[in-house]
Amino acid sequence: LKKNKFESLLKVSSMTSHMKSLKYLDMSNNLLRHDGAEVRCRWAESLTELDLSSNQLADAVFECLPANVQKLSLQNNQISNVPRGMVELKSLEELNLASNRLADLPGCSSFTSLQFLNIEMNSILTPSADFFQSCPRVRELQAGHNPFKCSCELQAFIRLERQAGGKLFGWPAAYECEYPESLRGTQLKDFHLSPLACNTTLLLVTALLLTLVLVAAVAFLCICLDVPWYVRMTWQWTQTKRRARHSRPGEQVNVLQFHAFISYSERDSLWVKNELIPNLEKGEGCVQLCQHERNFIPGKSIVENIINCIEKSYKSIFVLSPNFVQSEWCHYELYFAHHKLFSENSNSLILILLEPIPPYLIPARYHKLKALMAKRTYLEWPKERSKHALFWANLRAAISINL
Repeated sequence: LKKNKFESLLKVSSMTSHMKSLKYLDMSNNLLRHDGAEVRCRWAESLTELDLSSNQLADAVFECLPANVQKLSLQNNQISNVPRGMVELKSLEELNLASNRLADLPGCSSFTSLQFLNIEMNSILTPSADFFQSCPRVRELQAGHNPFKCSCELQAFIRLERQAGGKLFGWPAAYECEYPESLRGTQLKDFHLSPLACNTTLLLVTALLLTLVLVAAVAFLCICLDVPWYVRMTWQWTQTKRRARHSRPGEQVNVLQFHAFISYSERDSLWVKNELIPNLEKGEGCVQLCQHERNFIPGKSIVENIINCIEKSYKSIFVLSPNFVQSEWCHYELYFAHHKLFSENSNSLILILLEPIPPYLIPARYHKLKALMAKRTYLEWPKERSKHALFWANLRAAISINL
C-alpha cells in the first residue's frame, strides 16, 4: 500500500486487525501520522514485518506498533527520541531508524531481541559508548553518516569500535568528523587526543603538580639568591627616597659633606680607629670621614642613616675582611653604595682588602662583592710598615676633592 495518501496510523492498524494471515505490510511513502490516542492500536497478531518509512511519524509512533513485529522500518520520518516506558517489542530483531532526528543511540530496554539497528543520517554528535552493553544481542550497528563532533566524549565511542569486533557497519569510511570545522572530513579512526587533554582530573592534578614544582623552584632560587633580602632593601631605599622628597626644603641637604663614608665590621674597628681615621683626618689635606658612631642621626632608622651618609659622601670606603662578609649591616651598606654607583654612574667605591678573603667564605648574596673584586682595582693593606706611606698616599689621592 505504499505511495498512497493514508493519513492515520490508528485507522491502518484497525484495518489489519481482522487479517488473520497478514505477515508483511508496506505503508511507506504515505502521509501517516500518529499523535497519540486513548484508543489502543489493534494490529493483526500475525504481522511480523512492517515498513512505515517516508511518512510524517514522530515519537508517538512507538505507542502504536504491532506487538509481534520482527522487522520494522521507520526510516525518513520525524522521530527525535525513542521514549522510555513504551510497549515492549520482545520479538523485534531488525529496526531501521535512518534519516530521522535522533540525537543519540536508543537503548534496548524495549527491544530485548534486537540484532540489527540502522541509525544512519540522524543528528548524533557524540553517541553513547555503552550501547553494546545495553544491547548485548546486537550483531550489527549502522551509525555512519552522522554529524559527529570530534571531542573527548567521542573517544569512548571510537574505542567501542575496537571492542565491538566489526559490529559497526561501514567503518571507517562512513564515520567522519563534522565538527569542529578544522577536523571536518577526518575519519574517526584517525582522530586522537591525549589522555591528559580528555581527563579533567588528570589535567588538574598535572597542573597542580607543575604549579607546586614551579613554586618550589622559584622559592628555592629566591632563598639561594636572597631575593627576599634584595626586595626588602629595595623597598627600604624607595621609602627613604620618598620621605626625602616629601620632607621640608630646609631638611634637604643635597651637597656633599664628607670625603668618604667608611663601612667596616665591628671586629675591624680597632684598625679603623687606630690606623685609617688618624692617617686620613690628620696631616696634610684635611679629609672628612663619615663614621656611623659619630655621624648617624639619633631617631632615624639605621637604613635611613646609611643611605643619607652614602649620599652625602663623595666616596664609600669598604674595609674588606672575613669579618666584613659575616656582617649583615656591612652588606646593607655595600648594597646601597652599589645602588648609588649605578644610579648616578659614578666612580664612588674604594675597596680596601684588610685581610685576604677565601672565596668559600663569601656568601651567595655577596655576588656583587665578588663582581666588584673581580672587575675593580682594590688597595691591599701591606703588612710591611715601610709600604704604609705609599698606601696612605694612594688612598688620599683616590678621595681628594674640594668639598
